[in-house]
Amino acid sequence: MTSAPLFNRVALIGFGLIGGSIARAARAQGLVGEIVTTARSEKTRARVTELGIVDKVVATNVEAVKDADLVILCIPVGACGPVAAEIAAHLKPGAIISDVGSVKSAVVKDMAPHLPKTVHFVPAHPVAGTEHSGPDSGFPELFINRWCILTPPEGTDPAATDRLRAFWAALGAKVEVMTPDHHDLVLAITSHLPHLIAYTIVGTADELAQVTESEVIKFSAGGFRDFTRIAASDPTMWRDVFLANKDAVLEMLGTFTEDLSKLTRAIRRGDGDALFDHFTRTRAIRRGIVEIGQDSAAADFGRPHANLGKKAE
Repeated sequence: MTSAPLFNRVALIGFGLIGGSIARAARAQGLVGEIVTTARSEKTRARVTELGIVDKVVATNVEAVKDADLVILCIPVGACGPVAAEIAAHLKPGAIISDVGSVKSAVVKDMAPHLPKTVHFVPAHPVAGTEHSGPDSGFPELFINRWCILTPPEGTDPAATDRLRAFWAALGAKVEVMTPDHHDLVLAITSHLPHLIAYTIVGTADELAQVTESEVIKFSAGGFRDFTRIAASDPTMWRDVFLANKDAVLEMLGTFTEDLSKLTRAIRRGDGDALFDHFTRTRAIRRGIVEIGQDSAAADFGRPHANLGKKAE
């Protein structure tokens, strides 16, 4: 635990997987004096109150941000602009305003015009998650050894960025700073395109008339099972991601389509050498991810981190 709180009062707008994990981890590490939250639905607010994770659950966004030193929008990226406009006049001077969305250029464009010059805007993207959502889905270990990318707009006070960096590092994350545009291009290939592919493959399997639903479920091998996990991610969040980052996603999708065409030709021609060379190169990438600690080489079943969420709930 830290010796003193980094922030006296933190406001979390939205309380799903990410918001709930921030609250749990910040509380466990003693990073904040008080955590206040709100959520769109009365049902969610009631459940957060039952969980007892935060100090106060309020009904509106305006109530949540009052006197907060750090405000984090844990909501779909499409909602960030309207919420920023709603809370702008009620933000404490000197407060840091952030988010957790996986698209950054659109968030900066949508939020920045509404925010007063008396606050510090430091967008963030914790590159961590599961397919689960809702107030019960969070767990304090979610960010450990995962990246959190900060994308402060030009002119942002470096001290505010450093303070938010310290917060995320104390939650267990490794922190990187980059421009919003560069972030969106990188995440288009490492996150957004894989989700789009997963949604497509699982949807295609569902549409195959000759394969019954029970067979798809019964004979799910490792590859398809992993795709279904990704495709189970929150529909609202990912709808907003693809609409907000469409240019970068379409650019990466075009490159992917070209590569897929090359593999199609290799299979059609029986070119085993081309297939072997491609698979060898991609295998090396997987090994690199494991070596830097971004995943485990163990099989899905029995992974040590697989039940962390259940323990935390």
